[in-house]
Amino acid sequence: MSNRLPAVTVVGSINLDLIATAERLPTAGETIGGAALSEQPGGKGANQAAAAARLGGSARMIGAVGNDAQGRRMLEALAGAGVDTADVAVLPEPTGTALIVVDRDGENQIVVCPGANSHLSLDGVEFSPEETVLCQLEVGLDVVLEAARKAQGFFVLNAAPAMDLPGELLERCDLVIVNESEYALIPALAEAKLVAVTYGRDGSAMFEHGRKAAEASSVAVTVANTVGAGDAFCAALVLALRQGLDYAQALAVANAVGADAVGDPSSQPDLARLGHYLERIAAASGASS
Repeated sequence: MSNRLPAVTVVGSINLDLIATAERLPTAGETIGGAALSEQPGGKGANQAAAAARLGGSARMIGAVGNDAQGRRMLEALAGAGVDTADVAVLPEPTGTALIVVDRDGENQIVVCPGANSHLSLDGVEFSPEETVLCQLEVGLDVVLEAARKAQGFFVLNAAPAMDLPGELLERCDLVIVNESEYALIPALAEAKLVAVTYGRDGSAMFEHGRKAAEASSVAVTVANTVGAGDAFCAALVLALRQGLDYAQALAVANAVGADAVGDPSSQPDLARLGHYLERIAAASGASS
């Protein structure tokens, strides 16, 4: 098993997250007062790239921001996490924004205004056979399809938000990552070659052509914010699998990383290196055996 974590190139969204933290989520037509407002870097693509870099991988971001103060802030945040931002386009459209309400238990409601993300182009972008390419569905499906066609190496899709997926895209995916509700909303995933499904407090599982191949239990944690947890899980699972861990070990490591992310109020939380989580999982399995 190599000590050097493989290169991950993330093709995806970059957003400014506007987060209102309230006692509970509002119902339709209801106004809730007393919330606390925060602004922070976000977007599923940027969150995954930042997590991959912080875990020790070589991370490159392909996305788009606006030529505005928010865009400059998003680029600074990615660079600060160790992400290569040379292929992030700066466009005339405004930087994408996510309006997020989070309740005291960490549950959330999100509305995304894509802005520059809707104008992302892969013209001139190349991928090497060594690169793992990781996409989500917060940018145009046509862009994701183009990335799948251009990618020469391991290709991963975090199929969120859930939508019908073209057969060509699913066939190209070496791995699809979803949560349990997304898995239920995309029936075609039952035929996919490899799918990782997260179940929140109930851990995660790996399915090969619809048959469970491995599972791992979750790590108990006090929930602060679930917004970036799935993205941290995605980055960790990809790095763990590409480093040669088996499915069960990779899921366990990704669960531990996701738990750290849930306990952090940021959408792009500080994380330890992947080796730290490997050691933690090994120690836990040794103690339980």
